[in-house]
Amino acid sequence: GCPASLAVLVRRAAAQAPATMSGAGTWLRQLDFYRRIPKELTESTPTGTALSICAGLFMAVLFVTELSAFLATSTETQIIVDQDVEPQLRINFNITLLDLSCEFATIDMVDVLGTNYANVTRNVEKWHLDESGVKRMFAGRNREQRDLKHGDHGTIQELHSNGVHAYPLDESNYESWVQGYKYSFVNFYAPWCHWCQKLEPVWEAFAERAEADRLGVSVVKVDCVANRELCVRMKIQAFPTLKFLKAGEVQPPDYRMDRTVEAFTSFVQSRIKQDEQLDALPEDKREAIVANTQQEHPGCMLSGHLLVNRVPGNFHIEPRSKHHNFEPSMTNLSHVVHKLSFGAPITDRLLARLKSVPEAYDNTHVLDGKEYVNDALHQAFHHHISVVPTRYQLGRRYRGKDTLIGYQMIEASQIFQYDETAVPEARFSYTISPMSVIVSSKGQQLYQFVTNICAIIGGTFTVMSILNSVLSIVFKPKKL
Repeated sequence: GCPASLAVLVRRAAAQAPATMSGAGTWLRQLDFYRRIPKELTESTPTGTALSICAGLFMAVLFVTELSAFLATSTETQIIVDQDVEPQLRINFNITLLDLSCEFATIDMVDVLGTNYANVTRNVEKWHLDESGVKRMFAGRNREQRDLKHGDHGTIQELHSNGVHAYPLDESNYESWVQGYKYSFVNFYAPWCHWCQKLEPVWEAFAERAEADRLGVSVVKVDCVANRELCVRMKIQAFPTLKFLKAGEVQPPDYRMDRTVEAFTSFVQSRIKQDEQLDALPEDKREAIVANTQQEHPGCMLSGHLLVNRVPGNFHIEPRSKHHNFEPSMTNLSHVVHKLSFGAPITDRLLARLKSVPEAYDNTHVLDGKEYVNDALHQAFHHHISVVPTRYQLGRRYRGKDTLIGYQMIEASQIFQYDETAVPEARFSYTISPMSVIVSSKGQQLYQFVTNICAIIGGTFTVMSILNSVLSIVFKPKKL
């Protein structure tokens, strides 16, 4: 019946199951690519031993070579159209003027779009320097030149109606005159100077007041056109320059306040009072105060940054004042460029990584540390700078994560000769390239390194196996 037939089928299936599983296991064992040869069937030979040692050494040498290639990088460059859409570019600078006072040092900006900014003070710091070029005193940040009050005392002819009170000095009597008076107040001027002409009646009126009030000061004047050598020795850069002297010695700083009789009188009284208080001190204290009083030196350090349009232009440094005129032959624009770069400041971390770039691709500070000194009249250095936007892709195999945007520079500097009536200026002209350079590093990928190592091991093993077989045949003992 049916139950008996079903039982027979179940017994047959159970009997066939182990056979089926055994067949599957046998099939899987056929897939073994790495079949093992029993040790008793292998034989060690001197040739095989020698080849194994050679194979090990050969693979070690190739591994070290491949590892060195994997760790090394190469620098590649490509040129594309600059894609920077920022309308302005930052210029960072730190420049020392060796023979120009901070009072007169100004920065102007000009470009081909018609932009013309005179006496730029925003984001600019000034530092007075000592005679060694070391920063002595902070001269201000974003500081505009102040306006001065000028007195009105009629014409010089009217003031001379009762005699000349501001006595004119020259080379022949200057030293003997100022040394013969305990205190002297000297006006160094030029007849062609507008501000000197405006000051002349005020100075004459002050000299008359000083005599009438017995201020105890000799008020005199020196024509720097007729006595040029004297004014050069006194380091006169602008007209008028007013100096206070004691027994022929200049007492810094120069007078820079309002040009009125009242202001001059107050200044002289204050200086004489300070000097009398100093004389009343014990000698040791007096000498200490005099030793700490630093002489003025016509040197100035300018540092900061400018924002300029991304078009050709220039910025230049020249002497300028609201209340002075300058003698071109007495103006010297010798300077030292401590730092000059384009673009946003670079962080210390990226700057450290930038050192890994070959020197040929890092021309972002080509002017740094250079001195431009000239001792001839009517001359100044002009710098012409071609700016190339550069994207540095530093490190291994990254794409833009730490891209550093820099600006390489190609510069040429030359001395420019000025007309005798033109005041020299230190000019920095620049043009910005429309093309951008991408500097990237290329290294071997990890998968390439692993593949090459496998190829070294497999290739060496295969070649040595073939060589071993050949040698075994060649040196096989002959049967007798």
